[in-house]
Amino acid sequence: MKKTLLVLLMVFVLVGWRHKHRESWYQEKWCDGETEVRMVDKTRVDCLTDTHAIEWDWAHRKWYEGVGQALHYGNLTGKKPGIALIIEKEERDLIEVEKLMSVIKKYELPIDVWIADEEKITKKNP
Repeated sequence: MKKTLLVLLMVFVLVGWRHKHRESWYQEKWCDGETEVRMVDKTRVDCLTDTHAIEWDWAHRKWYEGVGQALHYGNLTGKKPGIALIIEKEERDLIEVEKLMSVIKKYELPIDVWIADEEKITKKNP
């Protein structure tokens, strides 16, 4: 039992070290509104501005989950859905951004997209 707990602890520590910053660091740095806003269904919008309900995610892992979350948050708030993708390894991550953009364009989804790194955040629309 102790070995299992030790292994789990090591996994959590190593997973946490994969990124230079936590997702919340980017949210706090770039969100021009409220962060982690609790919705009536107990979900949380990562960034709620005057115009947008924005889901923040890592470009290389979870952009596809962000599509559903952004649409859901937009529906709950009456604001435009948005996705902000965090770029850490530009070449790899920009491929994932293009996948997201192609899905948005093909299905004519009303989602605005931003890409962010440590230095800047840029709006990118299909």
